[in-house]
Amino acid sequence: MNRRVLVKNAGIYFAVGSAILLGSSPIFGKQAILAGLDPTAVVAARTAGATLLLFLVILIYKREYLYIFPLGLLGCAIAGSLNGLGSLLYYASLVSLDASLGQFFYTLYPIFVAGLFYLDGSRPTNLTMIRLLLSIPGVYFLTQAGDGVVDLRGVSQMLFASCLYAIHIPINQRVLFEVPAPTVTLYTLLAMTVVTVPAFLIFSGPYTILPEAAILPIICLTVVTFLSRLTLFAGVKLIGGIQTSIFGLAELLVTVSLAYFILSETLSPVQWIGAVVIIIALLLAAFDRLDPPSRRTDGWLYWLRPPIPRRPSHVDNVGSSDSTL
Repeated sequence: MNRRVLVKNAGIYFAVGSAILLGSSPIFGKQAILAGLDPTAVVAARTAGATLLLFLVILIYKREYLYIFPLGLLGCAIAGSLNGLGSLLYYASLVSLDASLGQFFYTLYPIFVAGLFYLDGSRPTNLTMIRLLLSIPGVYFLTQAGDGVVDLRGVSQMLFASCLYAIHIPINQRVLFEVPAPTVTLYTLLAMTVVTVPAFLIFSGPYTILPEAAILPIICLTVVTFLSRLTLFAGVKLIGGIQTSIFGLAELLVTVSLAYFILSETLSPVQWIGAVVIIIALLLAAFDRLDPPSRRTDGWLYWLRPPIPRRPSHVDNVGSSDSTL
């Protein structure tokens, strides 16, 4: 088995693993909210906990992962800040939306990701576009769970969260060209913490009581956040942001399944049809070209690169003099 196939398989495993982990996030978050914990407290607790956990692991086992070049750090800060704001909107919307319906609107992010990469000069394959278009009706069918009234404010919050999540993926992919995935994960989570913890202190207050029933969901959510971010950026590094986001559709399958078993949210025959359509879109990856993302010398994110050293002037002079001989 050649190296390209190994990289492709590893990227798929990481992307699917991230999707499975992320799919459980709204379930644990919804449980904590139903237990009486404020949404901003949920976001702040899981993000700060995951950041601290990853920092300790790197500090103990891989201190060299703490290094990052300045523009890479800026990229992680921008991506993390956007994602942190998106997380606040995401969990705020879960107050008024069912977990499965909210995940439907959030799972539209691969469309935004594909558009952003297109603007950055990346052209997806025809099969990738077919898989993306096929997934849209699948996502729609999967979230048809009844005749409940849809809260427009919650929908708007979730769609905005989806857009912000989509923007952070191409930004981090640029940084991942030069930086290991754990490093990008750490500084992105740190930026998310800088956004979410002050929001918690401002809107919820420092004296928020943690209900006993919310302790286990918060612990599970923290661990899931820690592991899902590592696998997400590892997948982006190996097979690119577009492909990773399409595999991320599997998180909707996980969310809907767990919502049925844990939160007693109903499933219908139409939802099963949607699940089958999404599974087909995922399985078509076996025939798609999932090459590692390549560096570009243009695009709206080209500035997120290490400084390019200038050649000494005497080297240029030698080269020019040699060309005249």
